[in-house]
Amino acid sequence: MISTLANFHFLRPYWLLLLPVAIGVWWLWRSRSEALFGWRSQIDPELLAALTHGGGRSNRMNSALLLAGWVIAVIAIAGPTWRMEPSPFAADAPPLVILLNADKSMAPPELTTTPLDRAQLKIADLAEARQGEPLGLIAYAGSAHLVLPPTQDTAAVTQMAAEISPKIMPVTGDRLDLALGVAQRSLPGDTAAASFLVITNSVADDPQQLAAAAKSLPNVKVQFLALAEPDSEEWRSIQTAARALGAAVEPLSVDDHDVRQIVRSAEAVSLASVAGEGAQWAEAGYWLLPILALLVVASFRREKPVVAGEAA
Repeated sequence: MISTLANFHFLRPYWLLLLPVAIGVWWLWRSRSEALFGWRSQIDPELLAALTHGGGRSNRMNSALLLAGWVIAVIAIAGPTWRMEPSPFAADAPPLVILLNADKSMAPPELTTTPLDRAQLKIADLAEARQGEPLGLIAYAGSAHLVLPPTQDTAAVTQMAAEISPKIMPVTGDRLDLALGVAQRSLPGDTAAASFLVITNSVADDPQQLAAAAKSLPNVKVQFLALAEPDSEEWRSIQTAARALGAAVEPLSVDDHDVRQIVRSAEAVSLASVAGEGAQWAEAGYWLLPILALLVVASFRREKPVVAGEAA
């Protein structure tokens, strides 16, 4: 409520200068158009009141409706507003880039279902949830490589992620800092905001290295999808990396709760970017039009004042 009042303003405030003009014209019209205007200068007010019936209250009501209609119309034209909305020419959603750990620790041969298998399934779910919205993919181990830049063809991201394995990575290791740099360079030059999702079972990077990498991500929100067991050493390494990057950590879930939370966080980046260059103040004057229409309809009912002698 307080923020709404603080943001309230008019898009075209110069139209408000018509308010005193409208009130002045209304007052002059009210005086000149009154049915008893000529009689008031000829007959004593007490006698005139006794000789007439009806119309007084009706005329006052119609006059008040007219003034209210003019005031509301001027306010509507002035363009009241208090909230931002995305520009119709701006992208519907900022890009989300997935940073997938493809080191050998993600695919130990002794496991039937590896962390990498789970990661690929979650990427498929995420791609389905973000159909038509920019989604990119980075694979990293001891080196980092761009698989797909942000694209609206999310099905292609699912297909490419399914082909990633430690066997195709040229260098073993865990260089998340390099992956962050590649992901940043994959963004279009006019990107106002974006989010990165790191899918991993551990982080081996020095937190200071990650903190240095985070300085090059001023408009990026980082998230982690943790494939490690809670309270394990691997889980703690992810938490440490997340603190260095100012990132949130989402634990792996058996249902789609983790994917829905990640999508909500990415949408929050979209809402925050509304305040950037691709945003505009939402016009709210049209909400006053129904009130104005009701006033116009009500003003059609009129009752003409009648002098007692004429009624006879």
